[in-house]
Amino acid sequence: MHILIIGAAGMVGRKLTAALTGSGLLAGQAITRLSLADIVVPELPAGGIASTAVAADLSQPGVAAQLVAERPEVIFHLAAIVSGEAEADFEKGYRINLDGTRHLLEAIRLESRHAPYCPRLVFTSSIAVFGEPLPAVIGDAHEHTPLTSYGTQKAICELLLADYSRRGFVDGVGIRLPTIAVRPGKPNKAASGFFSGIIREPLAGQEALLPVADSVRHWFASPRAAVGFLLHAAGMDTRLLGNQRNLSMSGLATTVGEQIAALGRVAGPQAVALIKRVPDSTIAGIVAGWPQAFEAKRARALGFVGETSFDEIIAIHIEDELGGRIG
Repeated sequence: MHILIIGAAGMVGRKLTAALTGSGLLAGQAITRLSLADIVVPELPAGGIASTAVAADLSQPGVAAQLVAERPEVIFHLAAIVSGEAEADFEKGYRINLDGTRHLLEAIRLESRHAPYCPRLVFTSSIAVFGEPLPAVIGDAHEHTPLTSYGTQKAICELLLADYSRRGFVDGVGIRLPTIAVRPGKPNKAASGFFSGIIREPLAGQEALLPVADSVRHWFASPRAAVGFLLHAAGMDTRLLGNQRNLSMSGLATTVGEQIAALGRVAGPQAVALIKRVPDSTIAGIVAGWPQAFEAKRARALGFVGETSFDEIIAIHIEDELGGRIG
């Protein structure tokens, strides 16, 4: 099986690559080739799977066609610019998040003119496709009403994925990821970045800035769960999706205050004391338009599994990123 990961240099992309190379299998089939692409050249994985890595910008003409020319059976499309950057740079957000996805779908469709070709395409969407009015818990049939450019771009891509799947050009699965925490590494430009920062930095003995109130409630999953969602989507029976190709992933609804309490249980009051409250009206405004919790009945019924406590999410970060130790 030949697998293509677009966005392979990002955090989730790197972890997905490691999971695939570690097992050598996807849905019970041997992986014979792994192609990695991102705006910068991804790092080649160690192991016995033949791998290539290239720098690629899907928004540029012809790039998507080059990536699919060798007909990978499974394509993971993770590439995007994040919420804060998409809001700050309107043109860049639509070019990367929307045009890049459309170029990829069109490249796959046009490739099938030469001979039948319908790869499994797993697309990472976002809970940002939902906006006001929002119930306390979002059901699986709730309408898209995004309040950010990022959410709008992801919502449009979901519609495209569903239509290209309906027409038989791709076998698509769109997964709306919760906010992923605790993200390792340095902060990025995502408006949601502080959700990880208020845990990651104190665990490393560093100060963290909190721009919103403790009462803010949000929907979370760990990086480990995100990789699990992707792998499950790649191997699932898509006949169970019907024409509803996009679904909200399982997750955990937690307030900022509950996050901080979990941090205190794990790392003590000295870690909590490193959180500095610095209100930011721009970030608070963006986050206020995001959903707080989901039923995710459909995802769970289809086998997508997330965490059940924030203590578990913190424990995963400590195990996966800190070698099981704090500080």
